[in-house]
Amino acid sequence: MAAELFFQDINVGDEIPMLVKKPVNKVQLVRYAGASGDFNPLHTDPEAGKAAGIGQIAHGMLIMGFVAEAVTNWVPKIYLRKFTVRFAGMTRPDDVITVTGRVTEKKQDSGSDIVKGELLAKNQKDETVIAGFFEAALPDKK
Repeated sequence: MAAELFFQDINVGDEIPMLVKKPVNKVQLVRYAGASGDFNPLHTDPEAGKAAGIGQIAHGMLIMGFVAEAVTNWVPKIYLRKFTVRFAGMTRPDDVITVTGRVTEKKQDSGSDIVKGELLAKNQKDETVIAGFFEAALPDKK
Protein backbone atom coordinates (compact mmCIF):
# COMPACT_ATOMS: atom_id res chain seq x y z
CA MET A 1 0.00 0.00 0.00
CA ALA A 2 1.28 3.44 -0.91
CA ALA A 3 2.20 5.81 1.91
CA GLU A 4 0.63 9.25 2.16
CA LEU A 5 2.17 11.50 -0.45
CA PHE A 6 1.80 15.27 -0.61
CA PHE A 7 2.15 17.68 -3.51
CA GLN A 8 4.86 19.62 -1.66
CA ASP A 9 6.99 16.49 -1.28
CA ILE A 10 7.28 15.90 -5.04
CA ASN A 11 9.68 17.55 -7.48
CA VAL A 12 10.05 17.33 -11.24
CA GLY A 13 12.66 14.65 -11.90
CA ASP A 14 11.79 12.55 -8.85
CA GLU A 15 11.76 8.84 -9.63
CA ILE A 16 9.01 6.52 -8.55
CA PRO A 17 10.24 3.44 -6.67
CA MET A 18 11.46 0.82 -9.13
CA LEU A 19 9.42 -2.38 -9.32
CA VAL A 20 11.19 -5.58 -10.41
CA LYS A 21 8.88 -8.52 -11.05
CA LYS A 22 9.82 -12.19 -10.83
CA PRO A 23 10.28 -13.94 -14.19
CA VAL A 24 7.02 -14.35 -16.10
CA ASN A 25 6.08 -18.03 -15.89
CA LYS A 26 3.58 -20.46 -17.37
CA VAL A 27 1.43 -20.69 -14.23
CA GLN A 28 1.11 -16.90 -14.14
CA LEU A 29 0.08 -16.83 -17.81
CA VAL A 30 -2.52 -19.56 -17.35
CA ARG A 31 -3.93 -17.84 -14.25
CA TYR A 32 -4.10 -14.52 -16.08
CA ALA A 33 -5.84 -16.19 -19.02
CA GLY A 34 -8.47 -17.51 -16.62
CA ALA A 35 -8.89 -14.20 -14.82
CA SER A 36 -9.09 -12.12 -17.99
CA GLY A 37 -10.91 -14.57 -20.25
CA ASP A 38 -8.13 -14.18 -22.83
CA PHE A 39 -7.43 -17.78 -23.79
CA ASN A 40 -5.51 -16.98 -26.98
CA PRO A 41 -3.10 -19.93 -27.23
CA LEU A 42 -0.22 -17.55 -28.07
CA HIS A 43 -0.13 -16.81 -24.34
CA THR A 44 -0.26 -20.32 -22.93
CA ASP A 45 0.90 -22.77 -25.62
CA PRO A 46 4.51 -22.55 -26.86
CA GLU A 47 3.62 -24.60 -29.94
CA ALA A 48 0.90 -22.14 -30.97
CA GLY A 49 3.40 -19.29 -30.81
CA LYS A 50 5.90 -21.28 -32.79
CA ALA A 51 3.29 -22.08 -35.47
CA ALA A 52 2.37 -18.38 -35.67
CA GLY A 53 6.02 -17.49 -36.18
CA ILE A 54 6.31 -15.15 -33.19
CA GLY A 55 6.81 -17.50 -30.27
CA GLN A 56 4.91 -17.53 -27.01
CA ILE A 57 4.12 -14.10 -25.60
CA ALA A 58 2.67 -12.81 -22.35
CA HIS A 59 -0.63 -10.95 -22.23
CA GLY A 60 0.03 -7.26 -22.80
CA MET A 61 -2.56 -6.39 -20.18
CA LEU A 62 -0.69 -8.48 -17.60
CA ILE A 63 2.40 -6.36 -18.15
CA MET A 64 0.25 -3.22 -18.06
CA GLY A 65 -0.90 -4.44 -14.65
CA PHE A 66 2.74 -4.51 -13.51
CA VAL A 67 3.07 -0.86 -14.56
CA ALA A 68 -0.13 0.06 -12.71
CA GLU A 69 1.18 -1.77 -9.64
CA ALA A 70 4.36 0.32 -9.69
CA VAL A 71 2.39 3.57 -9.86
CA THR A 72 -0.13 2.65 -7.17
CA ASN A 73 2.65 1.42 -4.88
CA TRP A 74 3.83 5.04 -4.94
CA VAL A 75 0.68 7.15 -5.43
CA PRO A 76 -2.40 5.98 -3.52
CA LYS A 77 -4.86 4.90 -6.22
CA ILE A 78 -7.52 7.30 -4.92
CA TYR A 79 -5.34 10.15 -6.28
CA LEU A 80 -4.63 8.63 -9.69
CA ARG A 81 -6.49 10.54 -12.41
CA LYS A 82 -4.98 9.21 -15.63
CA PHE A 83 -3.00 6.13 -16.56
CA THR A 84 -2.20 5.36 -20.17
CA VAL A 85 0.23 3.01 -21.86
CA ARG A 86 1.56 2.20 -25.29
CA PHE A 87 2.63 -1.35 -25.97
CA ALA A 88 6.14 -1.17 -27.42
CA GLY A 89 7.34 -4.77 -27.42
CA MET A 90 6.51 -8.33 -26.53
CA THR A 91 7.13 -9.99 -23.20
CA ARG A 92 8.02 -13.67 -23.25
CA PRO A 93 8.03 -16.40 -20.63
CA ASP A 94 11.01 -16.05 -18.28
CA ASP A 95 11.37 -12.32 -18.96
CA VAL A 96 12.05 -10.20 -15.90
CA ILE A 97 10.12 -6.94 -16.12
CA THR A 98 11.40 -3.80 -14.39
CA VAL A 99 9.13 -0.78 -14.13
CA THR A 100 10.56 2.70 -13.64
CA GLY A 101 9.13 6.18 -13.84
CA ARG A 102 9.76 9.79 -13.09
CA VAL A 103 7.84 12.98 -12.47
CA THR A 104 7.85 15.20 -15.56
CA GLU A 105 5.50 17.99 -14.52
CA LYS A 106 4.05 19.55 -11.40
CA LYS A 107 1.33 22.20 -11.54
CA GLN A 108 -1.72 23.64 -9.89
CA ASP A 109 -4.79 23.46 -12.10
CA SER A 110 -8.33 24.54 -11.17
CA GLY A 111 -7.63 24.15 -7.48
CA SER A 112 -5.97 20.72 -7.86
CA ASP A 113 -2.33 19.92 -7.20
CA ILE A 114 -1.29 17.80 -10.19
CA VAL A 115 1.80 15.72 -10.83
CA LYS A 116 2.43 14.02 -14.16
CA GLY A 117 4.99 11.44 -15.01
CA GLU A 118 6.33 8.96 -17.51
CA LEU A 119 6.58 5.21 -17.03
CA LEU A 120 8.67 2.48 -18.64
CA ALA A 121 8.54 -1.28 -18.41
CA LYS A 122 11.65 -3.02 -19.72
CA ASN A 123 12.79 -6.60 -19.90
CA GLN A 124 16.15 -7.94 -18.77
CA LYS A 125 17.64 -7.05 -22.18
CA ASP A 126 16.75 -3.38 -21.54
CA GLU A 127 14.11 -3.52 -24.28
CA THR A 128 11.07 -1.33 -23.65
CA VAL A 129 7.86 -3.35 -23.65
CA ILE A 130 5.56 -0.59 -22.37
CA ALA A 131 5.86 3.18 -22.29
CA GLY A 132 3.25 5.05 -20.31
CA PHE A 133 2.08 8.12 -18.53
CA PHE A 134 0.28 8.93 -15.29
CA GLU A 135 -1.39 11.94 -13.75
CA ALA A 136 -2.30 12.27 -10.09
CA ALA A 137 -4.03 14.94 -8.02
CA LEU A 138 -2.20 14.91 -4.71
CA PRO A 139 -3.31 16.44 -1.43
CA ASP A 140 -1.82 19.67 -0.19
CA LYS A 141 0.16 19.45 3.06
CA LYS A 142 -1.31 22.75 4.33
